[in-house]
Amino acid sequence: MNSLIAVGAGIAVLGALGAGIGIGIATGKAVEAVARQPEADGKIMKNLILGCALAEATAIYGFVIAIMIIMFLK
Repeated sequence: MNSLIAVGAGIAVLGALGAGIGIGIATGKAVEAVARQPEADGKIMKNLILGCALAEATAIYGFVIAIMIIMFLK
């Protein structure tokens, strides 16, 4: 039973993988956009920070669910 709990927690944390990839792609695209239109720097960065925060929240939710799986199903 303990091995299934560990597998479930590992799967729950996989959301961090998607968040990391998403943040990396978004950052790359934001840098390209600023390079093309430097005058739109403030607007691009505002949207980038908002998107990164939402993606990071997804990773944090997965981490919290993994901790809950480990603590409550033990």
